[in-house]
Amino acid sequence: MVSTAAIAQEINWMTFEEAIAAQKQNPRHIMVDMYTNWCGPCKMLDKNTFQNKDVVKYVNENFYAVKFNAEGNDVVSYKGQTFSNPNYKEALKNRRNSSHQLARYFKINAYPTIVYLDKQGEVIAPIKGYQKPQQIEFYLKMFNSGDYKKLKDQQSFNDYSKAFKPEFEM
Repeated sequence: MVSTAAIAQEINWMTFEEAIAAQKQNPRHIMVDMYTNWCGPCKMLDKNTFQNKDVVKYVNENFYAVKFNAEGNDVVSYKGQTFSNPNYKEALKNRRNSSHQLARYFKINAYPTIVYLDKQGEVIAPIKGYQKPQQIEFYLKMFNSGDYKKLKDQQSFNDYSKAFKPEFEM
């Protein structure tokens, strides 16, 4: 008999369009992991952060999670526009490729970047760089709770950040 604790939990990843459609039925925030195939910190985020049981549980309960290759060739509809990667080259699929139009729309210039969308599908913020579980916890909880709306300047953000008490295990 296999113990349920031994079964690895995973984030319930979906496509960008699946998340937007699900959001219309049951509003939730969306977390979009913008990655590339060649990005080392992206792989670390997958291995260390997105496998953390606290991160998995919180994301699955509170967000629609999207894994989006920012240099891939998916065609995506968002806000009445269609986004693709017309300069994508199949031969480069595991090396640097051209940037996807959706990544450019979100102004992504570093990987990984996690783009958070509110319950109406509007961008809250793109957060650049590798994050450990307790670092991503800060953003997940701040955006999910709506506390970010109260932070009007750098000082209020700094105060909020200092007061935040992480609960996720490392």
